[in-house]
Amino acid sequence: MTSQRGLTEADRDFLRLVSSAAFSNPFGDERDDVDRAIVGDDGDLTRDELLMRVVECVQRRVCRMEEQGQADVRRYSGDDFELVASALLFDVFHRYLEDFDRLIEDQVRAGDTPCPVPFAGEAIGLIEGRGFPHDVAVRHFAFLYQLRRAFHFIDQDLVGRSPCMCQLRCRLWNNVFTSNLRWYALHLWDRLEDFATLLLGETGTGKGSAAAAIGRSGFIPFDEKKGCFAESFTRNFIAINLSQYPQTLIESELFGHRKGSFTGAIEHHEGVFSRCSPHGAIFLDEVGDVPETIQIKLLQVLQERTFVEVGSHEKNRFRGRVIAATNKPVADLRRSGRFREDFYYRLCSDVLEVPALRQRLAEEPAEMDDLLSLLLRRMFREPPRDLLSEVRRTIERDVGPTYPWTGNVRELEQAVRRIILTGSYPGDARANGEDLLGRLVEGMQTGTVDAQQLLSSYCRLLYQRHGTYEEVARRTGLDRRTAKRYVQMTEDPNRAAQPGSVRDGRCA
Repeated sequence: MTSQRGLTEADRDFLRLVSSAAFSNPFGDERDDVDRAIVGDDGDLTRDELLMRVVECVQRRVCRMEEQGQADVRRYSGDDFELVASALLFDVFHRYLEDFDRLIEDQVRAGDTPCPVPFAGEAIGLIEGRGFPHDVAVRHFAFLYQLRRAFHFIDQDLVGRSPCMCQLRCRLWNNVFTSNLRWYALHLWDRLEDFATLLLGETGTGKGSAAAAIGRSGFIPFDEKKGCFAESFTRNFIAINLSQYPQTLIESELFGHRKGSFTGAIEHHEGVFSRCSPHGAIFLDEVGDVPETIQIKLLQVLQERTFVEVGSHEKNRFRGRVIAATNKPVADLRRSGRFREDFYYRLCSDVLEVPALRQRLAEEPAEMDDLLSLLLRRMFREPPRDLLSEVRRTIERDVGPTYPWTGNVRELEQAVRRIILTGSYPGDARANGEDLLGRLVEGMQTGTVDAQQLLSSYCRLLYQRHGTYEEVARRTGLDRRTAKRYVQMTEDPNRAAQPGSVRDGRCA
């Protein structure tokens, strides 16, 4: 059926912008540019203010379409159908945004039992009332819930304003919805099981949080009869650290075993691949530690989507998604033959590197506040006033801005706990000493070390080697007092060189 009135070119121009906003990556720069074009903003609005203005603009336009009898997708065809459908669903999504957020919070508290969705009937009815077939309206409702879940877990659990973290969030969104959300919505919403992901990064960087954000953001159908989603997203994600099991038990933990299949198998055991739901994901942490025999069996799961329990010949179907991670250099593992090439190429549909904390802070020192806020919210329902500033001051006093944080975010979390308990954090002695040269070289390569840090680090390295301030002064051409001051700056960053004592690395 065609529209009696149809869309004007002005309508199409506006709806194209709305469609671009609806299908763009919310963590990318493109979304901000589109939103500003919708409201005609010149850059003065904050991101939250901008989004509020966009939602208001779209709601006004949809209300006008409803008054004119135009808010019905059956009246349109071709490109006009796509434009109108995008705007109407964009409007529904933001009408129920707070309801989706409450549902996510309720489900986190409820755990593996799916929560009732009291607003589902009204929301699905609104979508259906705008011309969508009933089954399509139900699927769109589930898709909108998925969009909000993905944004929630990526935005809330992977904080930070550094460029490397902004890029990671953007890539995580694409990992869930592909680089083209339109393709996903039309063709891939129930096919992402074929896309494995490999996460790389040092110990403690947050690979588990990145994996959980992916695993909890999968599509989950809505069950109208039960009035809830088919499963809880908390049950949808199963994590297993492969390094904690002896090689003799890894196969059993992954694939399960039959009673009597080996000595000690006194009952049937379900492995993680059996427990994973059809809409879920399995996170194989420290996959670089598994022996070749297990890699071959995991390769079969990735290639054929089947697995066999220990002591059985019956093939079981696996319908979930696989996310793997390792803190070891994959290139070295492949060169040494410890990581099979065919296994790697089955895992690498997407390879994401979670950045080290020192890189994040080098790019944006203010990211420390973002992380401290997140960690304190996890520890306290309502963090005491001024606790964040007190923890930050203690870190600045005790380890300083050049501390390497070799344990990454995990070390920072324990540092916060130590400060709460004892009022101080001396840092990791090994990190303060052995890693200084590595940090200095890395800072020079990335261009993130300034002249003062360069000179103080060099002085500290000389002092570690020769043991006297006199030798440091002789080798650097500084006077003894200045050399001592620069050595101590790596221990206490608040200790600064006297004004005028050094200029451009030379004696004044």
